[in-house]
Amino acid sequence: MSPRRVRAEADAVGRRERPLLITVDGEAVPGIDGQSIAGVMLAAGRLGWRRGVSGAPRGVFCGIGVCFDCLVTVGAERDVRACRRRARDGDVVTLQSRQPGAPGAGTVRESGTGER
Repeated sequence: MSPRRVRAEADAVGRRERPLLITVDGEAVPGIDGQSIAGVMLAAGRLGWRRGVSGAPRGVFCGIGVCFDCLVTVGAERDVRACRRRARDGDVVTLQSRQPGAPGAGTVRESGTGER
């Protein structure tokens, strides 16, 4: 598998990118139809979207829905694994936190290893 994108005119399958827009904690975040919520946020430069008990930034860890590190609220549904849910145009995503008493995680944009 190549990391390079296939140009539309060379795509034998005939895929066409359809833009979508989700809202993450009140901020509009653009994406492409077919991306996971985690994929949309990562493509927008959001490397972490909650903080662990220690306060360290957390985001996607496994990326396949096993670890629950990427939990978010979508609409009224809590504990959605962002790596497993495809983003839908108009989704309203609210970040979650594991810190005791914290209502949300806040966006983490800095890079780093975070806590493991």
